[in-house]
Amino acid sequence: VVGRLKLGVTREQGQAELVVLSARQARDDHDLDGRTPRLQPLMDEMNKDGRRILLPLFGAAVLVLLIACGNTATLLLVRGLQRQQEYAVRTALGVGRVALFRQVSVESVSIALAGGTAGVGVAWGIVRLLKTIGGHAIPRLDAVSTGWPLLAFGFGAAVLAALLAGLVPALRASSRNPSDALRSAGSRSSAGRAERRMLQAVTMTQAALTLALLVGAGLLVRTLHNVANVRSGYSLDRVLTMTVTAVRGDWSDFHHRALERVSRVPGVEQAAFAWGTPLTGNDWPAMVEIEGHPVTKPGDRFALPLRAVTPGYFALLGLPITDGRDVRDTDNHDAPAVAVVNQAFADRYFAGAAVGKKIWLNGRDQHATDIVGIAGDGRTGDLTQPPSPEIYLSLWQATAFSKDLVVRTAADPRAVIGAIRAELRAVDPTVAVERVKTLDQIRSDSLASRIFAQQLLVGFSIVGTLLTFVGVYGVLALSVTSRRREIAIRTAIGAHRRDIRNLVFREGFRLVAGGIVIGIAGALLVSRVLQSLLFEVAPTDPVTIGAAVLLFAGVTLLACWAPTRRAAAVDPLEALRCE
Repeated sequence: VVGRLKLGVTREQGQAELVVLSARQARDDHDLDGRTPRLQPLMDEMNKDGRRILLPLFGAAVLVLLIACGNTATLLLVRGLQRQQEYAVRTALGVGRVALFRQVSVESVSIALAGGTAGVGVAWGIVRLLKTIGGHAIPRLDAVSTGWPLLAFGFGAAVLAALLAGLVPALRASSRNPSDALRSAGSRSSAGRAERRMLQAVTMTQAALTLALLVGAGLLVRTLHNVANVRSGYSLDRVLTMTVTAVRGDWSDFHHRALERVSRVPGVEQAAFAWGTPLTGNDWPAMVEIEGHPVTKPGDRFALPLRAVTPGYFALLGLPITDGRDVRDTDNHDAPAVAVVNQAFADRYFAGAAVGKKIWLNGRDQHATDIVGIAGDGRTGDLTQPPSPEIYLSLWQATAFSKDLVVRTAADPRAVIGAIRAELRAVDPTVAVERVKTLDQIRSDSLASRIFAQQLLVGFSIVGTLLTFVGVYGVLALSVTSRRREIAIRTAIGAHRRDIRNLVFREGFRLVAGGIVIGIAGALLVSRVLQSLLFEVAPTDPVTIGAAVLLFAGVTLLACWAPTRRAAAVDPLEALRCE
């Protein structure tokens, strides 16, 4: 039931009034005993499916933002620490702390403004790209636009990260004695142990967040691979569907004549009408009473999906009739009501022997519907869910205003679309033909949310990995620069280049290993959030986590190569000449 609240009436007031009204109505209608209506905003209902997809992706976007801010902070910290001597000289020449901070702030904010401005332009393009690839995945995606509040938030985060990263080295320099700072000029350390540890902590956090994204993307890749290999139970190949609505003339005559003419179209092998085409989400949810399952209270009825089909529908989709018969053209309004149930229904309620049993769709005081056949199971509602009990009625008895024409063709289904439209309009020129799709396209649409989430997480993972790569490189490069004197002394007293390489590589390895250890914990949390999108893969799948760890370790350890090579090439005579 859809209604509009009066002006000034809150949701809570409306809910309270509904409870009173339903309790009063239940005195005369005992079907309402124990039932309480729930009032909720229409927008919440419309966005329910989109929220399930977007909230995990929003979390992933936040992780990328944190990685990017950490990367910016790391690079600016490295740049600032390498300018310690410059800051010391300025302080010794009489530049005050305020002036030093002003210079650093202007430089950092200028960098952030330039990057942020470019980012705003990129954001417009990214939103258009996401709307293109996620057209069938997110409800109402066409209404999405690049909002200024979100842009302002991202812009502010970039400026804040840059400002803090630039001020930390300046604050450290201003607190030191200029003579001590100048005394260490030249090849001495430009970053102490505390600064390096801070940089390592930031980089480890980046690494951990990136690994969490990689694991999430890997789980969705595994999910789509599993879905691609799942057996639907029916044939998807060379099947065309289209929604057909006729409002003029005799309903039964139109549909019989339409099937006759469409079946004669060259290239068409079989044709049938159906309400409840697989994977479209269409069915009649109904409360059903079943023979042998007595109803003592309203809650004893079974909520089951109803579908309606014409003869030949099951053969067209390759769903076998395992017992009894299919619906027939003679199963019309003048004949007793009949139904075909699927094997899951027969097994659950009749231990497999359902033919000849009865069901009631409108209470036992109405005519019963006889079960005349059992069809094979199919994943008609969701490919990721096992077959559930279903009831198929005869479309000649359970007439539907709008329904799908389902056609199997000998070749490419799209080649006969024009001919089928012409035949339908030859029967009724006013007939509406909409949503023309192959069953393969419908299958892809049903997986659109998972595909969209996978594409987004893979993209986020690539960006995060590149940023972490740069961060690891920057930290190790600073470490090599700040330890040139130490490396020169080690070389002068007999250390081999292999030893120097191992020294720097061990530091990089500890950096990566620390990020992996923390990242595995974060990955387990991310995988739990994505659990509703997973299929036949556990959130803690060791294969996916192991593959993500190996990929991440390989890429980030590659970032250690250049600093390690540079450390091994340090000339001890040149490095110590200024001592």
